[in-house]
Amino acid sequence: MARKRLKEAVKQKLESPDWHKILRILNQQLAITLGAVLNAFAYVLFQMPYNLAAGGVSGLGIIVNNLTGFSPGLFYFTANIPLFILGFFTLGKWRFLFTSTLAVVVFSSATEFFIVNMPTVFTEFPITENKLLATIYSGLLIGIGLGIIYRFGGTIGGTSIITRIIYNKTGFPMSQSGLYVDVLIIIVAGFVFSWETSLLAFLALLIAGMSADFAMEGASQRRTLIIITQHPEPLRYAIINELKRGVTMWPVKGGYSGEERTLLYLTVLRSRVYDVKFIINRIDPDAFMVVGVSQQTWGGYTQKKKKAKPIVSDHGVDS
Repeated sequence: MARKRLKEAVKQKLESPDWHKILRILNQQLAITLGAVLNAFAYVLFQMPYNLAAGGVSGLGIIVNNLTGFSPGLFYFTANIPLFILGFFTLGKWRFLFTSTLAVVVFSSATEFFIVNMPTVFTEFPITENKLLATIYSGLLIGIGLGIIYRFGGTIGGTSIITRIIYNKTGFPMSQSGLYVDVLIIIVAGFVFSWETSLLAFLALLIAGMSADFAMEGASQRRTLIIITQHPEPLRYAIINELKRGVTMWPVKGGYSGEERTLLYLTVLRSRVYDVKFIINRIDPDAFMVVGVSQQTWGGYTQKKKKAKPIVSDHGVDS
């Protein structure tokens, strides 16, 4: 009975009004659409004119277009149909289709639209003769578009479906299998076009990966600090009162010395790491500190939050 009350209490706290759910879905689909359009824009403006087949089904589309004249946008849509059928039976059926179909349809349609209209919009097309410049901007814009799509729970289809299936069946990391597939396509492009173009395509692939991570997580402005000290109380007091930051403490034991010490854990802005070092040097110069990167932080000592109602548990009420 108590377990059922706990389940209902948690479900109630996670429940939201219907209008909120609809707004969230619309916001998600709008963001995925924006990401797919940005991808198509960079693809037509910076990759197709220079044959930068930077992996994936879109890269294959450039190769096929060069060999047969088949439209890249239509090829992308057509090639994804058997991949979608395969993914439907192996990656979650309707949920998989819901998160992938929109991006693929928008990307294919936007690609066809930009192919027809972009040469008339720009007085000079291609807009630059510098292949390296086109490589850099294609990687940046496509990576940002992919990051937006992934951040809001969508996928762009293509080879990502294959890598997810391989991961589910074998446990082989998606990042590695995806890289192998993309590199294989880039090598094929090297034979079709030139090895210089192939090298530029690989550079575009790397830039796209880094900018996608940036779009998903943002520029990390926070740092995670782990401090091992024999003087935890003065350090705790200084961090809380001087830096206005919360800190978590654990008793730890040195693996080599066997001495009892205290571990302090906290996050600070990147610009405040120097202040923490100054405090440690003044209070405990023998302390050991590790500085790591925090992609995201939420809550804690400095953030005001609404007071939540208690949840009933097996042992009564949890606050």
